[in-house]
Amino acid sequence: MTGLIDSHAHINDPAFANDLQAVLTRLQEAGVKAVINVGYDIASSRRAVEQAHGWSFIYAAVAVHPHDAVTFDAEAEAVIGGLARDGRVVAIGETGLDYYRNLSPRQRQQEVFRWHLELARSLRLPVIIHDRDAHGDTLRILKKAGPLPAGGVLHCFSGSWEMARECLEMGFYISLAGPVTFKNATRLREIAVRVPLEQLLIETDCPYLTPEPYRGRRNEPAYVGLVAAAIAAARGLAPEAVGEATAANARRLFGI
Repeated sequence: MTGLIDSHAHINDPAFANDLQAVLTRLQEAGVKAVINVGYDIASSRRAVEQAHGWSFIYAAVAVHPHDAVTFDAEAEAVIGGLARDGRVVAIGETGLDYYRNLSPRQRQQEVFRWHLELARSLRLPVIIHDRDAHGDTLRILKKAGPLPAGGVLHCFSGSWEMARECLEMGFYISLAGPVTFKNATRLREIAVRVPLEQLLIETDCPYLTPEPYRGRRNEPAYVGLVAAAIAAARGLAPEAVGEATAANARRLFGI
């Protein structure tokens, strides 16, 4: 496959500090044409912007992850708000709710999530949403926020089809990652079949969630084609069809 886009990666993560150039070479050899490099705290957001200025096929997203919502203060608002205005930033994220690990109080997660949504609204940028074991509150906050000018994506989607349908109706994209390749991911593959192809994205979420057959190793953007292939198999399509459609969707959402 050629022309793939990894719509959610963390090549700004320290896991890539020692061999970043080799990782970038491999993704290009694998046919990946663009990577959305997603920040999750102030340091990673800054690195995402720096790397986006260093390589033309890397684009940045900036935000503070719900894990770190408890530390989000006026200084963080100023830094993220400033970074978001950089010309290489194409989205606000990742932001949202994580009730699985509960590393920040839920009320504070919700407040910081709403702040990021308003930043996305004011800058007319799409939002990249993290939702883990917080489906009800995520939907409630999105519905209350109302339509966002540039929309957004539920990344590494883990909810039900009912939730996916509500998000699709609000105009959001659904992004699937390595878990769709896992043998026991029957429900996720059912969602992969039911989401309209024009609202589907693919991602690695690297260095996490490595797809089969590399599960257990560090993930990287070169593996995003395996996600496309798994979705294609579930839908009865050629892998190239899924790769081309999801790349077009990513370009449309992120304006790249």
